[in-house]
Amino acid sequence: MKFSDILAKLGDAAICNSLNLNKDNDPEIAGMAAVDEATSGTLSYIEGAKFAAMVGKTGASALILPQDEALQAQAQERGIAWIATPEPKLIFARTLKFFYQPWRPTPEIHPTAVIYPNVKIGNDVYIGPHVVVHQGVEIGSGVCIHANVVIYPDAKIGDRTTLHANCTIHERTLIGADCEIHSGAVIGAEGFGFVPTATGWLKVEQSGYTVLEDGVVVGCNSAIDRPAVGETRVGRYTIIDNLVQIGHGCQIGAGCALAGQSGIAGGVKIGNRVILAGQSGIANQVKIGDGAIASAKAGIHSDVAPGEIVSGTPAIPHKQFIKVSTILTRLPDMYQNLKQLQRQITQK
Repeated sequence: MKFSDILAKLGDAAICNSLNLNKDNDPEIAGMAAVDEATSGTLSYIEGAKFAAMVGKTGASALILPQDEALQAQAQERGIAWIATPEPKLIFARTLKFFYQPWRPTPEIHPTAVIYPNVKIGNDVYIGPHVVVHQGVEIGSGVCIHANVVIYPDAKIGDRTTLHANCTIHERTLIGADCEIHSGAVIGAEGFGFVPTATGWLKVEQSGYTVLEDGVVVGCNSAIDRPAVGETRVGRYTIIDNLVQIGHGCQIGAGCALAGQSGIAGGVKIGNRVILAGQSGIANQVKIGDGAIASAKAGIHSDVAPGEIVSGTPAIPHKQFIKVSTILTRLPDMYQNLKQLQRQITQK
C-alpha cells in the first residue's frame, strides 16, 4: 500500500497538518514497526523529543512526526517520507488497523457448545467449542464467545461484545455493547462479604448486580465482584488491565484506566477519567474525584480531590512525595551529621 493511500484512508480525522509526498517519495508500505526496529517498507512514528535521535538511525521508509521542524528537516535529508501531526501515537494507532485486524471467527454455534433452554441469541453470533450458556441468558447481535466460556443464568451480553476463551460471566451480570472481556477474567463473582461471629465467619449472600457499560475492556485474570445489595458498576469506555481486582459495590466512572495489579476494595467510588497506575491500592469506601491520577504502588486510604495526583503509601500529593523522596536519599548523610552534632554537644 502506498504511503499516500494510507493518508487518504485516514482522511481529515487524521489531523495531518503537513506532509512531504511527491511521486519520487511515495514509498510502498508493507507493515508497521517500532522506530528502533523499523526496516525498509515499514511505517513508524516519533512521539517526541525523547526519541528524536532515532530519526537519524531508523530504517523506516516513512514516519509520523510531531510538529517539530528540526525533525521534519532531518527526515527530509534522509529521504524519509513523513507527515506531521499533534498526536503521532494516535495516528500510528489508527493506521495499524490497515495492516492488522484481530482474528474473528465466522458466526456459528459449535456443536460442542451447551446452550440451555430459554436463551436468547441475536444475529451473527459465534459461540465456540465447549461454551456453556445457562438458562435465561440474553446474547446480543454480533457477539463473539470463544472456547470454554461459561455464562451463568440470566446474564446479558450486549451487541458486538467479545468474550475471550476461559472467561466466566456470573449471574446478575449485565455487559453492554462493544465490550471485550479477556481470557481468565471473572465478572460478577461473589464479593468478599463475611460477618464475624463467635464461631467464625458468616457468609453474606451477594444478591446484587454487576454492570459493565458500553465499550469496557477487561484484561486477563481480572475480577469484578458483585455486591450483597445494589450494584458494582464500571462506566463506559473504561479500560482495565490484567490482574486487577474491583471489589463489591464499587462505582467506577467513564473513561478510566486501571493498570495491572491495581486493587480496589469494596464500596470505592471513582470519578470519570481517573488513572490508577500499576499496583495501586484503594481502601474501603474511598472517593476518587474526576481526573485524579494515582502513581504506581500508591496506597490510597483517604479521599482524593478531582484532578489531584497522588503517590506513595500512604498516598500524599505527588509534589510533596517528590520532596520526601529527595530528602529520603539524603537521610544517611543527615544521620551522620546528627551523630556528629550529638558528639560535639556531649563533649561540651
